[in-house]
Amino acid sequence: MIEFKQLVIFLDKMHVFNGLDQEHLGGIAQRLIEKEVRAGASIIRRGDKPDGFYMIYRGRVKVTVPDAEKGERQIATLYGGDYFGEEALFENRNRSASIIATEDSTLLFLSKSVFDSLLSQYEKLRPNFQVSIKSRRLARSTNFKWLGKNEVIYFIARRHKIRLFMALIAPFFSMLGALGLVFLGVFLSSYIPLALGLAAAFGILLWGIWNAVDWSNDYYIVTNQRVIWLEKVIGLHDSREEAPLGTILSVGVESDYLGRILDYGNVIVRTFVGKLEFDHVDHPIQAGDMIREYWERTKAITTRSQMDVMKDTIKQKLGLPLPKRPQVELSPVIPVDEEQVLKTPLWLLALQNVMQLRIEEGGKIIYRKHWLILLMQGWKPFGLMFLGIFLFIWRIIYLTASPEHSFIRINAAGTYSPDTLAVFIPLLLLPVSFWVWYEYTDWKNDTFMVTNDEIFDIDRKPFGQEERRSAQIENILSTSYKRAGFIPYIF
Repeated sequence: MIEFKQLVIFLDKMHVFNGLDQEHLGGIAQRLIEKEVRAGASIIRRGDKPDGFYMIYRGRVKVTVPDAEKGERQIATLYGGDYFGEEALFENRNRSASIIATEDSTLLFLSKSVFDSLLSQYEKLRPNFQVSIKSRRLARSTNFKWLGKNEVIYFIARRHKIRLFMALIAPFFSMLGALGLVFLGVFLSSYIPLALGLAAAFGILLWGIWNAVDWSNDYYIVTNQRVIWLEKVIGLHDSREEAPLGTILSVGVESDYLGRILDYGNVIVRTFVGKLEFDHVDHPIQAGDMIREYWERTKAITTRSQMDVMKDTIKQKLGLPLPKRPQVELSPVIPVDEEQVLKTPLWLLALQNVMQLRIEEGGKIIYRKHWLILLMQGWKPFGLMFLGIFLFIWRIIYLTASPEHSFIRINAAGTYSPDTLAVFIPLLLLPVSFWVWYEYTDWKNDTFMVTNDEIFDIDRKPFGQEERRSAQIENILSTSYKRAGFIPYIF
């Protein structure tokens, strides 16, 4: 049985109850129903009528949905401090997913009638839940392949729609001008303004669509592991900046007068290495509270892990048995499709190995630069090589087709001699081949290697010096990537 004081502390840490004082939280704690659930037990079945709101006090559950191939597909894992069941209550519909306990868990339950009465009694709770529901709905509609195996999206948002309206103002007024040209052409029965107006209207329509898609491609994300800012401009720019939750120093909210009216603002997450600014986010106060809750939860887990390490060290020194602790579950390594490999022709496998950009061997992952960089660095020797091969093939075909010329002929001295170009071109290709080999080897030797505890940047010149830079993975505070320009984007 959980103590009443602990229930109030638990509720006070949850962002969905922000805005309530200790007295109000105590009233809610008295109405909680404690449920013990064994591992493997079904808590909610898809299609059930909503019975209430669940909070996980301790333990872990999984969320599954039907799958045509596997029967059931897991879409999320929820831990202590998480909650579920509020979406069906808000929308008054049947359950859309099944919830199953993956370990012995303690749940706190609010019945549907109690939950509805709380929303009526404390209207300030409604936007807290609405932010969560919008995030989960948007998370289900997206598919980020870079997420870890047990990484859960707690908060995800686009910029407020006011930014979309601002981006569409210029196309809107431009479209009015284009339609004016069209009407002028119809009124004057003139094809020139009509054609110009239609062409301009089509271009402006594409401009508006491009702005709308550009708005929809930017995301602000908070998972149970990190804070992420995704920015994407179609065909021009693609970047991701992120920082682990443990590196957060503070979370702040800024808004102007219009933002306070329309309930949008900026959530500023400051970390050890800078800041991530969630620009024009809907319900910024609630979003900031969500980020702050998961940050505090991460700090608590880190502190508890440090204490566990200290306890284990003391027990080891005293010769006492060490308890088994759960291992950190890493992101899954993409398995090799052996059946697909057997079906692949040998020449294609050889070509793939020559230009392979990601190699897994012995617990290490090795990355090479993109093959486009090889072409950019070695276009001169590659061009000379292809030109030489083309000229040699052309010369052989010319000698074969011409009855007046042959590869071997009698010269003025009466001796046999080969055709000069047919011999000179292969000799010229020898140093060019060495140049090609040098550029390929130089490209191949520039690698980035990731092991279990270190990351390496290795730069080795053929017949030259080697430079190796490394860093401990545990010392990495943040990561980011950028892909700028049309060519990097399409390749």
